[in-house]
Amino acid sequence: METDDSLLRRYSERRSRQGRLFVVSGPSGVGKDTVLAEFHKLLPDVLVCVTVTTRSPRPGESQGIPYTFVSVAEFNARVRAELFLEYARVNGNMYGTPREWVEEQRAAGHDVVLKIDVQGGINVRKQMRDAVMIFLAPPSVAELERRLRERLTETEDQIIVRLLDARSELQMMSSYDYVVVNDTVHGAAELLRAIVLAERARTADEDEEDAVASRRQSR
Repeated sequence: METDDSLLRRYSERRSRQGRLFVVSGPSGVGKDTVLAEFHKLLPDVLVCVTVTTRSPRPGESQGIPYTFVSVAEFNARVRAELFLEYARVNGNMYGTPREWVEEQRAAGHDVVLKIDVQGGINVRKQMRDAVMIFLAPPSVAELERRLRERLTETEDQIIVRLLDARSELQMMSSYDYVVVNDTVHGAAELLRAIVLAERARTADEDEEDAVASRRQSR
């Protein structure tokens, strides 16, 4: 039987190993950027990965905030060089998660959040079975439509496509470990913080974690 000190030391060593990976997904317009910005104020030691995209910056956005903006040619070159952990076409634009940055930060013991679409989230889960999957949902489809229209960044046709995509993405909520409803930005950010803190406090051994991850993957 282990002594009290050895038990505490073992759990301390486990916490100091590889950082955790959190995937936050949700339909376009649900408020992922806004919620994660508020979340980062509450838990600044968690690193939010900057996604690479071929879409044009919107008003108020700049290089690196909240995306790295590149040309289609540059994006394709990164794909060929296998620099992305995952990549996908979403609403006519390409989005990719930089593999090296994620692996380096996790190896250094930092917890990392990926903000990616549902398709990309499922792809990450296939590669990294320990990923904690969080679905950011709107209070209702009607509210999601209101938020999309208030952005004034899409045409009517684009809004219709995003709403159709959202309905399909909502069907994938059961593939995620947690669902956070973005009713208020601060409330959603607080729930994200609670999830991260709870996952940090888990006592499962690595073999148990593998079993849990396997069950998640089979959903």
